[in-house]
Amino acid sequence: MAIKPLHGIRVLDLTNVLAGPFACHQLAHMGADVIKVEACQGGDLARQLGADPALNQVHMGVSFLAQNPGKRSITLNLKHPQGKEALRRLVRTADVLVENYRPGVMQRLELGYEDLLKENPKLIYCAISGFGQDGPLRDLPAYDQIIQGMSGMMSITGAPENAPYRVGYPVADTIGGITAAFAVASALADRHRTQGVFIDVSMLEAAMATMGWAVSNHLIAGREPQPLGNDNVTASPSGTFRTGDGLLNIAANKQEQFEAVCQVLGHPEWIADARFAARQGRLQHRAQLKELIEGALASQPANAWWALLNAAGVPAGPVYTVPQALDIPQIAERGMIGTFEDVPGVGRDIRVLRTGFKLNGEAPTVDTPPPQLGQHTADILAELGYSQTDIDTLVKEKVV
Repeated sequence: MAIKPLHGIRVLDLTNVLAGPFACHQLAHMGADVIKVEACQGGDLARQLGADPALNQVHMGVSFLAQNPGKRSITLNLKHPQGKEALRRLVRTADVLVENYRPGVMQRLELGYEDLLKENPKLIYCAISGFGQDGPLRDLPAYDQIIQGMSGMMSITGAPENAPYRVGYPVADTIGGITAAFAVASALADRHRTQGVFIDVSMLEAAMATMGWAVSNHLIAGREPQPLGNDNVTASPSGTFRTGDGLLNIAANKQEQFEAVCQVLGHPEWIADARFAARQGRLQHRAQLKELIEGALASQPANAWWALLNAAGVPAGPVYTVPQALDIPQIAERGMIGTFEDVPGVGRDIRVLRTGFKLNGEAPTVDTPPPQLGQHTADILAELGYSQTDIDTLVKEKVV
């Protein structure tokens, strides 16, 4: 039987687009009952985002499908008194609430942390924002690209001639979501907790926290990080190399790995070369060493060198496109991709990514596909004690 560490935990997901939905996506895979609370008009903006325009039109955009399997959807107008009351009822049944409104929005709705503690004194309330709940930038809007730029991440991405470069997917949003999920899980794990917990996730700080090596080179060693393209700042030869066919990443970070590269490429004389014999020398003469290595690699394709280098104990691997990466047997055999058949609102099967780990040998899964907007509104309201007459009234008054 699959392990569900968060079985019996209810999470209210009041989030949009990526950071918050991704956080709750992780919690759903851990077995939490995640209820997505969406605006009546349109719901999560991600429902209208993605590479399939037809799905965007029916509010089942690919961006939404990617982060919301296993959740239930209820629509609530949180500006209406009855909508606020419905949320308060939900909070009484919940363990966690996650939101990513701008700081102050929930307080203005009278649904902030202090307000909701009156409904549930042990509520874990997680607020995700661009810059955090206080400080001089707290009220500014922020999307992933803004955080990538302001964190310094873009300044060290790319090569010297074309940096700064944006990372090719919303990495700051994703890091914010992972940070939030970790913080929520940590609060839930406190066996001695007797009161509520307010979690303040700053996407800017979360992104910078992952840049420890680069930032510490500045803070401790006084060296400002610079863009190095595909080269490793700490070692050489460690980076991306051209072969006879295709690119190959080689990470010869240790002395014995460098020597193994020389042997595999048929140039043992490089081991004693004064330019390359020591680690610091290889960094200083990185360009010359790379030129020599690429000259040797030109005789065979990347896949051939990959096998030879791995056999010699040198970490190496080809550079794949996303479709190629998805076709790796390693991904398929470990259950990284989940399939949902004939998804309502989509009209076809969909495949989505799961989490990046296993529990007792099994990949965490969810049982249900991403929900249509408001798909579970009536069911959830009924669970909260609303009668069918009550629900009909809420629909008529555009509360749900």
